[in-house]
Amino acid sequence: MIVAQLALLYICIHFRPRHSPESLGASSRPLSFWQWQTYTQYIEFLAGFIICQAILFLVFGRFDLYVNALGFVALGMESTLPIPQLISNYKQKSLYGFRLSTLLGWVGGDSFKTVYFFLQDSPLPFKVCAIFQLSIDFAIVIQRFYYGTPAPAPTLMMEDDIEQALALGEE
Repeated sequence: MIVAQLALLYICIHFRPRHSPESLGASSRPLSFWQWQTYTQYIEFLAGFIICQAILFLVFGRFDLYVNALGFVALGMESTLPIPQLISNYKQKSLYGFRLSTLLGWVGGDSFKTVYFFLQDSPLPFKVCAIFQLSIDFAIVIQRFYYGTPAPAPTLMMEDDIEQALALGEE
């Protein structure tokens, strides 16, 4: 799985648009985090991160508080994955390009995961994070009904421009 993720990262960097804000160094993230120019920079960061985590685990791994905190941070990060989609939908006032099958997969998978955590009497952080993630999924479902899937305004204007250009080309 890790090799597949690294391969996907390489593909994304290799085929990044030449004129994107990230490729021009105009990232809005602090220190341009995770918007570096080369694949090597990502690998260097990941290697440093893994080494730091290994040292921390060797030093603090015998303490339940550290292990629980590390698990809660990992669960918390995983439960926030749908938030960028929620924000994007809100900004565009549309779910244009977001497939219904993806949304159903998210809601279905997170529902089963939440039920499983309750049936297995999992620790509280698992239940809290699962409920949080499921609530974000349902917020996106509500957006789907409220906004629908029309193309956002800038996309419509671009299509109109293309149609006008084609009409001029025919004349």
